[in-house]
Order: sequence, then C-alpha cells, then structure tokens
Amino acid sequence: MKRSLKEYVVISLKGMAMGAADVVPGVSGGTIAFISGIYEELLNSISSFNFSLINVFKNEGFKSVWIKVNGNFLVSLFVGILISVLSLAKLIESMLENHPIVIWSFFFGLVLASIIYIGKQINKWTKGSVLCLILGALLAFYITTLNPMVSANSSPWFLFFAGMIAICAMILPGISGSFILVLLGAYKPVLNALNTKDFVSIIIFLVGAILGLLSFSRILKWLFSTYKNYTLSTLTGFIIGSLNKIWPWKETISWRTNSKGIEVPFNTASVSPFSFEGDNQLLISIFLMLIGFGLIILLEKLAIKKD
Repeated sequence: MKRSLKEYVVISLKGMAMGAADVVPGVSGGTIAFISGIYEELLNSISSFNFSLINVFKNEGFKSVWIKVNGNFLVSLFVGILISVLSLAKLIESMLENHPIVIWSFFFGLVLASIIYIGKQINKWTKGSVLCLILGALLAFYITTLNPMVSANSSPWFLFFAGMIAICAMILPGISGSFILVLLGAYKPVLNALNTKDFVSIIIFLVGAILGLLSFSRILKWLFSTYKNYTLSTLTGFIIGSLNKIWPWKETISWRTNSKGIEVPFNTASVSPFSFEGDNQLLISIFLMLIGFGLIILLEKLAIKKD
C-alpha cells in the first residue's frame, strides 16, 4: 500500500499511543490499534513473516520482501511504539504512583468508548455472538481479580517467556500485556530494564515477544478471516471485563514491601467513589473520563469522514 510521508507520521503517532497504553497495567495497546483503524493491517503484516520470504528474497530481492511484509507500515508503527515506551515509561510510572485516580479515570473513559466502537463492527448479533461476549467478559474479569506474584524474577529465561506471553495479551484488545507482566511478577524487572537502559534484558524480552507475536498473530488472522463476528464479540467481552482493572477507585486488601522498604498496595478491589477513603477527586475524574470517551468518538468521526 502506497502512502505519503504524512500518513506514515500519523501511523507513528498511533504507535506512540499504543506504546503509552501498553506501559499502563490494565490498558491494551491492541485496543488502541483497533480504534485507530490499523488492527487488521497489523495482524496481516505480522503474519506475513514466514519461511517463504527466503525464496522471495532469493528470486526477487529485498524490495519484494519489504513490500510483502508491509515494511514501511511496520517500521513506522514500531518506531512510534519504541519512542513511546522508552520516553514515557518513567513518566507514566510516576503519574500512576502520584495521581492514580485521575490517570485511571482518563483510561476508563477511553476504554469504555472503545467497547461501543468495537461492538459496532459486529455485523450480526446471534446467540453465539452473545455467548462469546459473555465468556470473554467473564474471562477478562477473572484475570483482573488474580493476585500478582510477590517475587520479581529477572532471569533471562523468565524474561524470554514473559515476553512471549505478554505480547499475546498486548495485541488482544481488552487484555493488557502490562497487567499480565504484573501477574507474572515480570512488570518491575522489565520497567527497571527500560529505565536503566539494561539492553541485554530488553533484547531477551523482545526476542521472546517477537516469537510470541509471529505465532499468535497467525491465529488471530485466521479467527478474523473465518469467524469475524465471534472474534469481535469475544474481544468486546474482553474489554468489558477489563474495566474492573482500570476502575479508578480502589481499596487496598493487602500490602507488600517493595525493594526500597516501602509498603505499597499488593491486592486491591474496586469500590464506589462515595465509599472511597480519602479524596475521591470526583469532578476532575468525571471530566477526564469524558475527555477519554470523547477522544474515541472523535477518532471514529474522523475515520468515517476519511472513508
């Protein structure tokens, strides 16, 4: 697909939005990819990597391989993701620590609107579609209630397999790869590696992620081409179930001591803002929810106008 430089810059900006979402434990970069209109192109591009490319390279050269894998699109997107992850990791970590309610409120509004957006892509609602929606929501909700692992493991093999598992969640709308890392006890080692520029650990994690991405993208591509409505229904359910994780008002059920000797929340549960202990920041939270919600509606309007 031939695009202008401006269009590739826009793709990079979408990649930056995906990267920012993937850093937050509870928000999926796959959701951002879907609502920005690049999800299926991303799956098709990634799944085009296979051994047949060797023959294409031998017979037709590198240019043909580059065109076959949609190289310009992938490079533009992943450059945006990389810039976002490397530059925003520390900022988002700080904001989640110091201003959790307002940050979660924005993402809650954004994800809530994405449910409507993705749900509208379903051509026909059937009993099977509704069942997929319910099962997807229940599965995602159950995942959000699991207790994270206490110990953080930073061994190479652990980071490799954590990358394989987390990337599958990262490209699924509604299931956060970062939250999967939290459950595995790998979020802190990966974030520390990014912040300290530990390139050995980063490369090990990325190799695992690439292998997981190449295999899982083929499964998703097949599901979209064969059972599109059921797949969309399940993904919509995933997003509905994930709302529990990003609900802004939480009460702490148990605590743990971090590496600095500070008591931090270990397990939390969603509560009403009116029964939240402390300043619920209700007005600013509602305002930011509306901003996040409106942003998705605006993106949808712009996409319709472009079409």
